[in-house]
Amino acid sequence: METTKKDLREPIVCVLGHVDHGKTTLLDDIRGTAYAKREIGGITQKIGATDIDKTTLKKNIEKYFKDTPIKIPGLLFIDTPGHVAFSNMRAMGGALADIAILVIDINEGLKPQTIESLNILKKYKTPFIIAANKMDLIPYFTGGKNDSFSNVFKYQRQEYKDELDNRIYKIINDLYMQGISSDRYDRITDFTKSFAIVPVSAKLNIGMPDILMVLTGLAQHFLEKNIQFEEKNTRGSVIEVKKEGSLGTTLDTILYQGTLNRGDTIALNTIEGPKTTRIKALLIAGKKGLVEKDSVKAASGIRILITDKLDVISGTSIIKINNSNITDAYNELIKESKPDIKLSENGVTIKAEAIGSLEAIAYELEQNKINIRSAEIGDITKKDIVNISTLNNPLDQVIVGFNVNLSSDAKDAIETYSAMAITGNVIYSIIEDLDKWLKFKKNEMEEEKKNSMPIPSKFTIMPDYIFRAAKPVIVGIKILSGRVKVGDKLVNSNNKYAGTVQSLRDGDINKQFGDKGSELSCAIAGVILNRHIFANDELYVDVPENVVKELKDQDLDPDIKETMNELIKIKRKDNQFWGF
Repeated sequence: METTKKDLREPIVCVLGHVDHGKTTLLDDIRGTAYAKREIGGITQKIGATDIDKTTLKKNIEKYFKDTPIKIPGLLFIDTPGHVAFSNMRAMGGALADIAILVIDINEGLKPQTIESLNILKKYKTPFIIAANKMDLIPYFTGGKNDSFSNVFKYQRQEYKDELDNRIYKIINDLYMQGISSDRYDRITDFTKSFAIVPVSAKLNIGMPDILMVLTGLAQHFLEKNIQFEEKNTRGSVIEVKKEGSLGTTLDTILYQGTLNRGDTIALNTIEGPKTTRIKALLIAGKKGLVEKDSVKAASGIRILITDKLDVISGTSIIKINNSNITDAYNELIKESKPDIKLSENGVTIKAEAIGSLEAIAYELEQNKINIRSAEIGDITKKDIVNISTLNNPLDQVIVGFNVNLSSDAKDAIETYSAMAITGNVIYSIIEDLDKWLKFKKNEMEEEKKNSMPIPSKFTIMPDYIFRAAKPVIVGIKILSGRVKVGDKLVNSNNKYAGTVQSLRDGDINKQFGDKGSELSCAIAGVILNRHIFANDELYVDVPENVVKELKDQDLDPDIKETMNELIKIKRKDNQFWGF
């Protein structure tokens, strides 16, 4: 039958949420729905995706929700859950998914990865529904499994209904704080103004019909323009690249637009730039394993065997080549291969396994006000470590790896060079570790700075601890502010030279410096007690004018700032513009 513009393809659905909130179990329930109806519903478990066709969708929905019209040809669920998978599966110009399910543990509420998922959904302007999972763990829950939420809810005690409402209201409030207006799906009158919350239990398979009904309704009412089938401009998104020995390179791909045929020429992104290759075979997963097809129509999960051994980049697009569009296709692919990341002159270096992952972690770093100096795809190598170790700013000497490996040479290089590598596969954990490292490094730098330059500080000579009057003066001192160091020059309150700190001791231990509150023995050279300095005197570290000007713009401890202001007043007795 000839395809018309009014034909619709299956909406593509992605599942996101915090770790352990039930994403995978929810997907298993959806797959179970598909398998249970396979013999009568024509369900196929496709590569990288689960396809629920129109017949099966209708049977699952109409059993609980009568007179629900179904116009879409089905739903295609991406099998890999998580916001990283969502980011990596890209369509030209945006996200691959047409709609998403955000899974939230109804008893725990929003967690770090929930916020990350929300940020990603908002960035790509992807509509979504909320699956409020683990409703069976709410007190007073009684019975029910393999059923709709609406059906199970009818037979619950009032105490359970009240407890459920309390938890949903908490989620509603937390989402509102994130700029999202929401409500339980059966209470919403205008789905353009509120996001739907569907209570479910993935463990007991409760609420799947409600999920399918809401997704179908939203797709038919609000996504019809986005999911119109188009034969021209055939496009797919590579989920996973495999090199299978003598068989060659295969691409697990979501075909989201048009039709692919065996023998077609396609353009795709490789680590060497855009390349073309031919489709040697098209495979889908059937009842008895992989089945070869001559032609596959969107939307579909497929495995493509290509004729050439290319290093294809996962998370990038494929484009079917016609007679005249190869230049346009290459331009599209080149544009796509450039991550949408704002780079700064200073900042951290990031690496990830795919462009989408790179953009996902870059987005979260941006939200945390952490600048990015460089962003690349691939594992962390020795060359990366050596490069960042040469940067002038110590805060830039860190590389963040998301879903990538740290090579053995790189590990060895970290021991030799001044550099740090932070890796992982959970964004919020990486950012926590990075934040801790940056704070540690800043403190370390501040300590080094304190030790290398005079700091506005003052101390008093304790009259009960006078040990020598000259050559050098040795007295007990109490440090009132800042940090007094060996080598510091001193002035008194009249801006007169008051000696140089020759040594500091705490009992029998020599010290290079003493901080506020310390009581130390201090040798002061260049002055005589009771001629130049006196017991009970408050003496100041003589800080150069250029250092004071630099410190005025910094966030100083209150006592250091107060001492600096006192020193400025002392200096202005001789020079009224000192420190300006």
